Amino acid sequence: MLEVVQLEKKYKQTFAVQGVNMFLEKGEIVGLLGPNGAGKSTTISMLSSLVVPTAGDVKLLNESIIKNPRNIREILGVVPQEIALYPDLSAEENLRFFGEIYRLKGANLKKRINEVLEQIGLTDRRKDIVKTFSGGMKRRLNIGVALLHNPEMIIMDEPTVGIDPQSRNYILETVKKLNQERGLTVLYTSHYMEEVEFLCDRIYIMDKGSIIASGTKDELKNILSSENTISIKVERVKEEFINLLQADPTIRQVKAEEHGVTIIVPKEYNLFKKISQMAEEAETNLISIDVKSPTLEDVFLHLTGRALRDN
Repeated sequence: MLEVVQLEKKYKQTFAVQGVNMFLEKGEIVGLLGPNGAGKSTTISMLSSLVVPTAGDVKLLNESIIKNPRNIREILGVVPQEIALYPDLSAEENLRFFGEIYRLKGANLKKRINEVLEQIGLTDRRKDIVKTFSGGMKRRLNIGVALLHNPEMIIMDEPTVGIDPQSRNYILETVKKLNQERGLTVLYTSHYMEEVEFLCDRIYIMDKGSIIASGTKDELKNILSSENTISIKVERVKEEFINLLQADPTIRQVKAEEHGVTIIVPKEYNLFKKISQMAEEAETNLISIDVKSPTLEDVFLHLTGRALRDN
């Protein structure tokens, strides 16, 4: 449905995006992950025809949207990272305003407003002013705006930032339902790996302006098939213990957590004895050492050197 070919965006002498190739099949949910500054937002802006690339192309059904952006604008909905609503208008008034921008009129506009309010679970709050809404309700209305014109594809840029777990689950279930029932194609970015695990058919990992890995969840996890992820639980995480782990040349990655440390090591190394010695040297009380199957979070840490939420 959508193909990105050698996409680049350069600001003065700096590449924000360089040599990006990706595709979305109709009816897929595709994840786009990356640390802050990786180039995700710039890429999304070019895919939605808001920013003109320095080089490369974006093709919708084999036709360039750079040459004819109207093609994608008619079938695309965008949920921006920042709330894009008028706080002094009601939910219904916001939807009517944006619906008219989409050139919806009369009975059709009224019908779509009712359908969207039902989809996002805000029918009973339709007359309420948006500034009285919780963060989760604003996020749901933000999604509703993007759905008004019945798009074939939607880009969602971190749509669950800063909201309560109940609203977050509602949004995830709504996206899944729209995809399954209507075949909606979704490009989804998030700082929550469990959201990507739940929603996405395929994933692209981006860093420093380029795609550094892509595939299904299982394909990405196979990147670490020759490595072990070891979870070390301790009574108290001490800086000296972290420093000793980081100084060991056989350890690929070290990630400090609230009650322990996660490390990634080649499978051929048995570090249990060495970890115990390091803990003893750093006067750190070990609680447990567990070898885990690789997760997407481990893959992301391995590829970028950072955990997804450490951005």
